[in-house]
Amino acid sequence: MSLRILLADDHAMFRSGLNAVLSTQDDLCCVAEVADGQAAVEETARLRPDVAILDIRMPRLDGLRAAERILNRPGNTTKVIVLTTYDEDSYVYSALHMGVSGFLLKSVPPEETIAAIRIAARGDAIIDPSVTRRLISRFAGSIAPPASSTALDRLTAREYEVLMLMAQAHSNTEIARSLGIGDETVKTHVSRILAKLGLRDRTQVVIYVASHQLVTPLPAPPPGAEKPARRKGSGRRRAT
Repeated sequence: MSLRILLADDHAMFRSGLNAVLSTQDDLCCVAEVADGQAAVEETARLRPDVAILDIRMPRLDGLRAAERILNRPGNTTKVIVLTTYDEDSYVYSALHMGVSGFLLKSVPPEETIAAIRIAARGDAIIDPSVTRRLISRFAGSIAPPASSTALDRLTAREYEVLMLMAQAHSNTEIARSLGIGDETVKTHVSRILAKLGLRDRTQVVIYVASHQLVTPLPAPPPGAEKPARRKGSGRRRAT
């Protein structure tokens, strides 16, 4: 069965172009194109698409308020992706806090937009990597989790590593490759992390990491890697 998509953007040419991209995929089908946020809310309620893709700046009702109304509608099952040229922090935070399943810039390649639609439809979330990097860098105020007893204390060392990679928008496959573990193991870690921290999805992971001022730890050297040689005649370890 094809995933049913609604496109909301006040630029007709962009809508047509994205619709053409979606039409190349057997499992994706555009069921409506609208030019403003109010129409997006009304057509989403009428058609109940699997995913609604919204621009931010649209007439009658902007994309963020449209997303909020769609997501707060009783019985709603439509996932929302914000696809925009505007990546101001206020827009990003508003979108993430209201529970959108994706925040992407229009500059992403078409294949990444297609992948984001499938990710959102299955209940996961994705954020443009460039936006994620900026969010994390803005909150890189500490080098370790808070020392006080928090939900973070319940994470294992491996789960903490997975948490950091999730916050950088890495997929399960990328996390598995980075840590040298299997995909199923990653899925188990992700489920346990979300449960322990009381988070709903990967979007909330980014908010959590940013608000707790966490930074990504340096990766451990691969097994069997040689340790840096100590300089002969020096009893002090060289700073790196």
